Amino acid sequence: MSGDFDAIIVGSGPNGFAAGVYLQQKGLKTAIIEQSSTLGGGVKTLELSLPGFKHDIASAIHPLAFDSPFFKTLPLADHGLEWVHPAIPYAHPFSDGDAFACYPDIDQTAQQLGKDADRYQRLFRKLVSQWKGVANTVLGPISFPRHPLKMADFGIRALMSARFFANSHFREEKTRMFFYGAAAHSTLPLNKLATASFGLVLNIIGHTTGWPFPKGGAGRIIDALGQYYQKLGGKVFTNHLVKDLEELPRSRTYLLDLTPRQILKIRGLHFSSSYIRKLSSYKYGAGVFKIDWALSDPIPFTNDKCRQAGTVHLGYSADEIEASESMIHHHKIPKAPYVLVSQHTVFDPSRAPAGKHTGWAYCHVPNGSSIDMTQAIENQIEIAAPGFKDCIIRRVTHNAPQLEFLNPNLVGGDINGGMQHLGQMFTRPVAWLSPYSTPDPRIYICSSSTPPGGGVHGMCGYHAARRAWKDHFRKEHQ
Repeated sequence: MSGDFDAIIVGSGPNGFAAGVYLQQKGLKTAIIEQSSTLGGGVKTLELSLPGFKHDIASAIHPLAFDSPFFKTLPLADHGLEWVHPAIPYAHPFSDGDAFACYPDIDQTAQQLGKDADRYQRLFRKLVSQWKGVANTVLGPISFPRHPLKMADFGIRALMSARFFANSHFREEKTRMFFYGAAAHSTLPLNKLATASFGLVLNIIGHTTGWPFPKGGAGRIIDALGQYYQKLGGKVFTNHLVKDLEELPRSRTYLLDLTPRQILKIRGLHFSSSYIRKLSSYKYGAGVFKIDWALSDPIPFTNDKCRQAGTVHLGYSADEIEASESMIHHHKIPKAPYVLVSQHTVFDPSRAPAGKHTGWAYCHVPNGSSIDMTQAIENQIEIAAPGFKDCIIRRVTHNAPQLEFLNPNLVGGDINGGMQHLGQMFTRPVAWLSPYSTPDPRIYICSSSTPPGGGVHGMCGYHAARRAWKDHFRKEHQ
């Protein structure tokens, strides 16, 4: 590495690349520095189990990447990014063999819901019609919304707990379970404020763009971003762990695609003692235990809706899902965990040898837990897919510390860059005029530890880059 730069980005996840692309588009000279030999952070695809079986290391289904306000503006298709759209974004099976599906069509979805059908139709027709007007506000820092009335209407519901929202809006137990399946992506207890927002946003996206994933693996997102970034003139350096800012080339700004714990380990940052204390008190959320399977056959779900869904949520009563998501925050391990399952090869056979399949699943665990959840996860799948265990050729497991070893941003196995409760949703990592800025005017934070938080959408990097551009470069480029 040599020469002077306008911006150096540390970390090559989607947010790091989003920041680099935005600043390169503005005509700046930038570089991305990655500690690993491969780019992407948790957005990677590797042959973990056996040759020819392609598994996503962390993220696997990417509705937010497909619907990202920033990524949608980029010519990523020109760089090989193809999207696969399962017929059903997600499904939720029940113990009686029935299942509900989140179809792209709201009416088709509602027809399954019995007494809740009319209410679901009215609610999501309205929310979907408002989404374009509020998406940029939801996927960004606190600001005055462009459409305040629409945002207020959405916000009143989004600030509710998932439990209160489900119990006040739906009369059927199965409908509440169906909503919980999406809301539990928050990795928070479902009685916490704002957990309803996760269920609302994910269902809205299910009805607008679906829950797609990249053909060939999640790593294709990074491949496309990397190719486009370098086409714009950006530089990429791998195998370099940044320990001291002084070891880097001179740059006017530095954008850190890192969480607070890694940032505090870097020397040469001119932070105030009060800001360091605030970063040190940043809260991380629950971890995950993840399994990848090489399979002889597709997962043999009993219900056809599950066989057509890219993602399947498993939890066989509302109480069971609530208990699972609450226990992990009290350092307890649920015997019947809420489980997320993805089955890519049903829709993308390029990810496995001919006639074979892959499976991907995880459950939430206490942060940093090394408990083996293999049996609990496979037992949950077996209820909805009898004979699943007989399909397993090989499994590869990663507990929370092992996931952090693969990607240090997954602190304690936390895939969201920090707890996403109301106190850390819009003001993460600290309550600051701009959450991306720091007391050192050269330094910006662009990771999922800034708004809007976890998910493969690049919006944290985009907003941080805009802040850096405004503070340092806009006037001289006018």
